[in-house]
Amino acid sequence: MALETCGSCLSCLLIPLALWSIVVNILLYFPNGKASHAANYQLPNYVWYFEGICFSGVMILLLAVILITLEGSVFYRCCQSESCNKTYRSFISIVLALLGVAFSGYSCIVFTLALIQGPFCNSSDGWDYIFKDTAGGYLTDYPAWSRCTEPANVVEWNIILLSILIALSGLQLIICFLKVAAELKRTLCGTYSVFVQNVEIFVVLKGPDSKPGMSGGVVPLRISALDETMISK
Repeated sequence: MALETCGSCLSCLLIPLALWSIVVNILLYFPNGKASHAANYQLPNYVWYFEGICFSGVMILLLAVILITLEGSVFYRCCQSESCNKTYRSFISIVLALLGVAFSGYSCIVFTLALIQGPFCNSSDGWDYIFKDTAGGYLTDYPAWSRCTEPANVVEWNIILLSILIALSGLQLIICFLKVAAELKRTLCGTYSVFVQNVEIFVVLKGPDSKPGMSGGVVPLRISALDETMISK
């Protein structure tokens, strides 16, 4: 019940997460707040994947807007039946939420690999990924950070920003999973309820002791629109 009532809340949460992802990813292009390194292409290769701007940013933002639109009261009625219309909207929401899982999951993986690889910086051996062979061990080896002489404080800059991006994409991943679960529950429960309660018709039943020519009582019976169609045939 909580997932169903808070379905729109989950979609709304994706918007600030996507906007923050775009802002934080843009900061990666300006190590230590300077634009000179971006102009000289002295940036790590993963920033050119645009995963924080495109995938966990713009794409998640678009998905969130579409999901919120689908959950609104005003929406194109694709079916004559209200239950069919709701099921169709839930199906679209599930597909969009699964796309959100793919986008945020991809971003989270790339950010994690970038954090393990380390920054692209200048050292005594020139510009290189000097921590790429440490398998992420440099994260706790604070004295080794001084090996990066340029850009200044680039190790701290990358660790902080990439950690934030991992957290943002991870939250997006969790929210999209919850959205899928909420829509699946709404669809399955809604489909079951259609067969239990949809259209009320009256069926004339004869009593067990009734004589020929005598009819029994009129008993109201609630069946689905599908059953009604089958009866009419």
